Amino acid sequence: MAEQFDMFSEQAPRDHVVTRGSSNSVKPDKHAITMTEEDMVRHLYRILQKLMPRAIAPIARPAYPLKGIILDTETTGLNARKDEIIEIGAIAFTFDATGSIGDVTGIYGGLQQPSVSIPTEITRLTGIIDGMVAGQSIDTAALQALIGPADLLIAHNASFDRPFCEVFSHLFSGKAWACSNSEIDWSLRGYEGTKLGYLIGQAGYFHEGHRAVDDCFALLEVLAREIDGPASTAFAELYEASQRSRVRIFAENSPFDMKDDLKARGYRWSDGSDGRPKSWWIEVGEEALDDELRYLRTEIYRYPDADPPIKRLTAFDRFRA
Repeated sequence: MAEQFDMFSEQAPRDHVVTRGSSNSVKPDKHAITMTEEDMVRHLYRILQKLMPRAIAPIARPAYPLKGIILDTETTGLNARKDEIIEIGAIAFTFDATGSIGDVTGIYGGLQQPSVSIPTEITRLTGIIDGMVAGQSIDTAALQALIGPADLLIAHNASFDRPFCEVFSHLFSGKAWACSNSEIDWSLRGYEGTKLGYLIGQAGYFHEGHRAVDDCFALLEVLAREIDGPASTAFAELYEASQRSRVRIFAENSPFDMKDDLKARGYRWSDGSDGRPKSWWIEVGEEALDDELRYLRTEIYRYPDADPPIKRLTAFDRFRA
């Protein structure tokens, strides 16, 4: 927390001390601390710097052999089955096995004209209007050049972006995905929220938000930022999390009157589409599997031999629709 500073206290540093109504000279306090106006402003307020995008490296350093993509989409709505992508932004970068980020190696940003008019609320959020996308189409060949070699695709809400991307093009399928929103403990890193706007502001920057490439660059800086406390960057934490498998548990045939208990514990409802059981489900780490099964058997089914379906997921499976 920033130190509270009272400009009007007796301890407030000042460049000059002036008294009125006295002809006696005032000797300067040899212990006084001189503070310039700029120093005072920096003491009182957090100064945000405009985020400057990283330049594309002409030659990627060989010490960072892995390839990552940060991507963001803007869409006409929230449902990947009926709404459409109107913009994709992607930044390619290199990293190593410890999660250290190397160089930016490529950028793509493109607009796409949807089959419907862009809703007013989407224009209000993104600034994208129908005239901007008229006649525009996303260059899938340019995207392929970036995404084809990638070892990991990262989105700040991968559960949203991955379904839209896979509907848009097969080139996003068969890739490992990571979610910088849900797979990083931002609170442990001192952040007060997980929205990108909160993260970039607390990191000391501001940027032109809600345009795809701008948001990608903003996320890259937050992921690469080194801070006191955690031993690694947020990206290193994210990369490590992407290497671990998780387990999706389906509370199939659970009693109807237990739905509120399941919901309160974090279970979500599956309507049975895409081959999933029609049931409440939750996703946990391997280390939490036994505890979750114990909860279901004792609190929900109340039958010690209950055996709800489970599915193990890697980064190649996670965040699909």
